[in-house]
Amino acid sequence: MLTEAERAAALAKARSSRADRARIKAEVKAGNLTVAQVIDMAIDDEAIAKMRVCELLESISGVGKVRAVATLDRLGISRTRRIMGLGHHQRSLLIKEFSIPGDKLHAGTLVVLSGPGGVGKSTVSKEVRAHDDFWVSVSATTRKPRHNESHGVDYIYMSDEEFDRAISNGFFLEWAAFAGARYGTPRQPVLDALARGKDVLLEIDIEGAKQVKTNWPDAILVFLEPPSWEELVSRLEGRATDSPERRAQRLALAQDEMAQSPFFDHILVNDQVEHVVASLIRLAHSQRS
Repeated sequence: MLTEAERAAALAKARSSRADRARIKAEVKAGNLTVAQVIDMAIDDEAIAKMRVCELLESISGVGKVRAVATLDRLGISRTRRIMGLGHHQRSLLIKEFSIPGDKLHAGTLVVLSGPGGVGKSTVSKEVRAHDDFWVSVSATTRKPRHNESHGVDYIYMSDEEFDRAISNGFFLEWAAFAGARYGTPRQPVLDALARGKDVLLEIDIEGAKQVKTNWPDAILVFLEPPSWEELVSRLEGRATDSPERRAQRLALAQDEMAQSPFFDHILVNDQVEHVVASLIRLAHSQRS
């Protein structure tokens, strides 16, 4: 059993170690230290050696928990591994991953497009696909395909059981339930597109957008508004595939969704699709600059 003095000394050492790790993570976040430098420092510093690798990656500006875990999974490194437990090959992989000029995780810009149902998000996304420097993510859903939709083009259609397995396997960057179905963004294709230098557009619902912002602070969140409430009502009421009850539900939901616009970084009015697309491209390029 520890004496009172030994216990006090152990607590003081633990506090000092936590402070050291917090300082190092702050330096990494500020861009003053690289992953390679921290790994080197861990050789002679016990406090840093005991830092979890995931914590180190999360401290890199703009990475966040989701991207840190995705990187570890892709490199075959345990999510609970500490720096001191990294093998030579694993250290080399991490250093290479974060020493590529321009940082390949930051090469492209992630843009999230959201807004009320019926505002024209899908139309905008289809126009964005025509631009070579943009890559548009295809969401997965448990909703049944409509007569004019194709698997892998409009959505990746999954059964409830397949969607459950995908959640368990960490397949999604974000997912949410909406209008009686579930929707999710496959994570790895997004990471791969960004690494190739592509700007990425996610067309997702508002709850999904909030998840992305939490885990991906550098993402640009864009809220798409209709030119007027009356026009949005006209669009929703004109959907031939919806029953009167479903249209009423969509209108009520649209009112709630419109109230969420202050959460977003930018608000664009969908008066002309080409203007919205041009604005999305400008936003992505401005962050890259």
